[in-house]
Amino acid sequence: MPKTSTLETQPLPGPAVSAADSARACATPPGRRAARGARLLLLALVAATPALAQPQGWPAGPIRMMVPFAPGSNNDTVGRLLANALQPALGVPVLVENRPGAGGNLGAEIAARATPDGQMLLLGNSSHAISVTLYDKLGYDLMRDFAPVTLLGSAPYFLTVHPSLPARTLKEVIALARARPEQLTIGSAGAGTYLWVELFQSAAKIKATHVVYKGTPQVAAAVLSGEVSMGVVTTLNAIAQVKTGKLRGIAMTSERRSPLLAEVPTVIESGWPVLEASTWYGLLAPSAVPREVITRLNAESMRALRLPELRDRLDNMDIRAVGSTPEQFASFLRADIQRWGRVVKESGARPQ
Repeated sequence: MPKTSTLETQPLPGPAVSAADSARACATPPGRRAARGARLLLLALVAATPALAQPQGWPAGPIRMMVPFAPGSNNDTVGRLLANALQPALGVPVLVENRPGAGGNLGAEIAARATPDGQMLLLGNSSHAISVTLYDKLGYDLMRDFAPVTLLGSAPYFLTVHPSLPARTLKEVIALARARPEQLTIGSAGAGTYLWVELFQSAAKIKATHVVYKGTPQVAAAVLSGEVSMGVVTTLNAIAQVKTGKLRGIAMTSERRSPLLAEVPTVIESGWPVLEASTWYGLLAPSAVPREVITRLNAESMRALRLPELRDRLDNMDIRAVGSTPEQFASFLRADIQRWGRVVKESGARPQ
């Protein structure tokens, strides 16, 4: 099974870091060990970057941030938090534009075709890296048509089950699925959780009935009602129900336990490190946008991630702020595309 390429982070440390620490962070490849380096690099760059002059002629008016997912989704919330933080620094409105459809690919295609003047940005997430190999044909090329700005943050997936299921650990879930595959159903929504279920079944050599829903809130509702016996959701979708015993938390897909549900173990603690994965959020621009605009956007995004109120909002969504250089984000994207491409090939997954 392929090794995870997603980043899991820890709370931002207070003290500054040395040049050696910063260099080591820059050299760290995407994966679990990149977490500490990404955090340290964020601090180093923010501390070392002087105030940048506004690139000449930019912005020429309000900036549009394409969020290719529905209003109210985690992607939408991250986009609006960033837009609100960028607005004062750039001196123009940053307007979120929601264009859901085709797993985030409809809005991404519109952004890719926009005039490369820095007036249109894309709030991307892990589904865009997955789509590269999941779909036979896309109306854009992620690595050719976009210039990475920064990796903003990452959040774990969360495997939950209905309390009636006689399993309390990941090991017991797998044993049950092997013994009674015809009786188990698992719900997912979106490319990320869908592919994670395919990875889970391939790695654990199980075959439960896989039901795909419109969104993770619908998955959580389906598990709650008993429509499916287990589901892959985000922390916010199920935290209240887990706390009250209406759902049972089995495992987080992150490297470390979630501070919001510290009693739920990780897939690594459960003996399945291959299942570690996260959904990520990142800022991109059309590929021909001038380099000085990318540099300014990166610097202001990094500063935004240092704002206590923004970090608090992300923490409350179980999203860890990351921050990266454009080059690191590009490297991360290539690794993520390769990782999920292998999962697509091995599982035979198709768009749902």
